[in-house]
Amino acid sequence: MAGPPDEVATMRRFNRFYTRVLGLLEEGILRSPFTLTEARVIYEIGRRQRSSASEIADELGMDRAQMSRLIWRLADQGHVTTLPRGRDKRRNTLTLTREGEEAFAMLDALSDQSIEALLQPLNADQRRQLLASMQQIESLLAKPETPASLALRPHRIGELGWLVHRQAILYNEEYGWNGEFEALIARIYAEYEEAPHSPPKGLWVADRGGHIAGSIFVLAAADDPSTARLRMLYVEPAFRGLGLGSMLVEQAVRFARQSGYQRLVLWTQDCLVSARRVYQAAGFTLASEERHHSFGKDLNGQTWQLDLREAA
Repeated sequence: MAGPPDEVATMRRFNRFYTRVLGLLEEGILRSPFTLTEARVIYEIGRRQRSSASEIADELGMDRAQMSRLIWRLADQGHVTTLPRGRDKRRNTLTLTREGEEAFAMLDALSDQSIEALLQPLNADQRRQLLASMQQIESLLAKPETPASLALRPHRIGELGWLVHRQAILYNEEYGWNGEFEALIARIYAEYEEAPHSPPKGLWVADRGGHIAGSIFVLAAADDPSTARLRMLYVEPAFRGLGLGSMLVEQAVRFARQSGYQRLVLWTQDCLVSARRVYQAAGFTLASEERHHSFGKDLNGQTWQLDLREAA
C-alpha cells in the first residue's frame, strides 16, 4: 500500500539529504577515482578475498549483465583478476590484484575517515541517538529471515520507559486502546522494578544490534509466592512471524521452572490472537475469562495458566 503524500515527501527529502551528506552524487566516491558501484564491488571482493561475479551481483542486487561489464572494466584497469577455474567449470573466481588490494585499503581508510568526520561534531548522546536511528531503519526495512541475530538480555536504564512508550503506541494503533492502557502498563513496569529480587524475577529484552525487538517479564504473584505471573509479552511489528514471541515465552517458562515456582499464570485479551497461540503452544490452558470495559473498548479478558510441576 502506498504511503500518504506527506510520508513519501518526507522519505524523499531524507534521501536527498543523506545522498548529499555521503557525497554519492560526486563523480568519484569518497573523492576517489572510483564510482560508487565500482567501489562497492572492489570492497566486496576484498572483504571475501575470493568470490564470483554472480555472488557479488546477488549481494548488491545488480543485474548479472551489468556486473559482468563492470568486472571487465575493473580487470582492464588492473584491479581485478580471474583465478584458474576449479572443479566448478561454470563460474570464474575473482580476486583483487596488488593494485586492487591497494585500492581496497584506500577506500576502506577513506570510508572510516568520512564516518569519523560525520561523528566528530556530535557528543556521546547524539552519537547513540544517530546509531540507534540507523539500526531502527535497518530493522524496519530489512526484516531478518530468522531470529538468529537476536539476543536476549536484561533491560538497561531508560528502557522501561521505552517499553511503556512503544507498547502504548502499538496497542493504540492496532487495537484503539486509550491512555488507560498506558497508565496501567506504567504501573505494571514500576511494580516489576520496585519488587525485591526474592522471590526471583526476570525481565528479558530481545536485542538486535542495540535495537529493541521485543520483551517479556516474570514476577511473583503478590498473593502467592509459589505462583509466578508472566507479563507484557511484546514483539515489534518488524520482527513478527519469526518465532520471537515463542522464544520470549520459552525463556520466561524456563526461568519460572528453574526458580522453583509451581505454576505460571498470565492475563490477556482474546483479541490478541497471535499471543494466545504462543501461550497455547507453550502448554498454557485457559483457566477463566470475563468480559469487561477497559482502555476505551469492550474486551474479553482471559486468564491462562501453566502447571510447572506437571511440565517438569
